[in-house]
Amino acid sequence: MADEIELAGDDDGVVVMGDRGAIERFLKKAGLSSQAIPFDLVRLIKLLKGAADTAQAAAEIAERSALYLKLTPESAQRLKEAGGLMKTKTKGVSHAMLGETGKTSLKWLQVQDGRASLLTNPAVLSGLGGLMSQFAQQAEAKELKALLLRIDDKLDDVRRDQRNAVLARMKGAAAQIEEAMLLRAHDGDPMTLWAKVSGASAAILNVQEEALLALGSLAAKVEGKRGTGELKKLTREIEREVAVQLAVLARCFELHDEFRVIELDHVLATAPENLEGHREGLRAARTKRRTDILNETVALMGQMDAAGGVANENIILHIRAARSVVGSLNATSDLLNEFHAPLGIELTRAALTTTPWRDALRDPQQRRTAGKEVGQKAAVSAAAVGVLALTVGGAVAKGGKPSA
Repeated sequence: MADEIELAGDDDGVVVMGDRGAIERFLKKAGLSSQAIPFDLVRLIKLLKGAADTAQAAAEIAERSALYLKLTPESAQRLKEAGGLMKTKTKGVSHAMLGETGKTSLKWLQVQDGRASLLTNPAVLSGLGGLMSQFAQQAEAKELKALLLRIDDKLDDVRRDQRNAVLARMKGAAAQIEEAMLLRAHDGDPMTLWAKVSGASAAILNVQEEALLALGSLAAKVEGKRGTGELKKLTREIEREVAVQLAVLARCFELHDEFRVIELDHVLATAPENLEGHREGLRAARTKRRTDILNETVALMGQMDAAGGVANENIILHIRAARSVVGSLNATSDLLNEFHAPLGIELTRAALTTTPWRDALRDPQQRRTAGKEVGQKAAVSAAAVGVLALTVGGAVAKGGKPSA
């Protein structure tokens, strides 16, 4: 077999096919070796056996290896750099060049000399596209499952019970999907598997929407709050509540990813001519899901960071409370970033820091803020003393005596 590789990809990931040694050299050159994971081509061969004039393609695929790369901004940039600039000295391998994204085809690139590209075969390209969508869903589900375990360590018993009560509402749907995925791993019949799970999506979506609403409502809790002590209590509460809602959302997204894998198997088996359009629809649904969660988390962190600004304006009198507020904000942000990662969402937010007390003491605005608060407290105290004096004086004038 010639020393050649071909790459096919979409917005989620890229499959690198060809001789294993050539694949490894290419990925090493691009600095992506550690991020690549095995991609099973056996299912693609099975799909091609049912298509006309694909026997030769199936035979060629059987001789090849394949690795999968999740497309992050970093890996996409490295692939572009490799594709645009890399020339190899290896015989049979020329260079990689990124292609354009077609309306009904995969974005693809290839590194190949010699035989005709497998990716010019419509059946290969369509089948590979369907399998890549499934692989992306499964890879995301696996990352979300690992995230759930990490979040679980952050929950106390009360909030773990709260999360479990919510997840119990979709226990039946989860059991159906998990059984279907187990049967799929043993080459179960796609039609039967779809019959098992076809009604499971509604229960998951209901819980997902409620969790998104709950996450959004947390932003309103800190809006307009100015008291540092009150903010300390609220930000701690929100930090814990965010963990609960993200755990619920992670489970919802994990189950929906696995549901989509079964759904694509069903389309491949019953209407392969509609596969490309169905894939595009699922990609649009995933994009909407990411947008929905991004809108809620950006709004939440915007309000939380505003609370951090308030706390940082009150350092002289409330340094400990301010440190607590900033600590809760950064912990919440870290948890949100952990949740965003499997969904392919990247946000750049610098961690907040607390103004040192000595720096605050030298800041005229900080001194004015502290002085204003002291003045208000002094006025309140003076008013209280005045009321007490009037009360005592009135009691004495009436022949009474002040109580102890």
